[in-house]
Amino acid sequence: MTARRTKFYLDKQNGKFMGVCSGIADYTGIDVVWVRVAMVLSFFIIGWTLLGYFVIGFVADKKPTGLYCDRDDEKFWQGVRANPARSTRDVRSKFRDIDRRLADIEIYYTSRNTRLADEIDSLR
Repeated sequence: MTARRTKFYLDKQNGKFMGVCSGIADYTGIDVVWVRVAMVLSFFIIGWTLLGYFVIGFVADKKPTGLYCDRDDEKFWQGVRANPARSTRDVRSKFRDIDRRLADIEIYYTSRNTRLADEIDSLR
């Protein structure tokens, strides 16, 4: 079974204690330092944060090795997790652009362009 790239995983390789903060940073794309600062501040403001940290640390799965091919792949999946609607909209827009460009090529190729026809004939 392959690992799901849209699931939350503990990042124990980059983590300090249990990998919860680095897992949150990997999932959201936020720098891990800011996640750790927010965790410490929320512990002093909300007392249940430490309990939640340990529950997540014991319940969540460890990040599989080779989850991402490279840094660009990791950034892409962080964007998908952050805003899936925007990601699908971007992909749809790229396909529309490719389709439009392909239609322009087809129109140019199938039109009665004598210069293009002469060039093709000269290649034969």
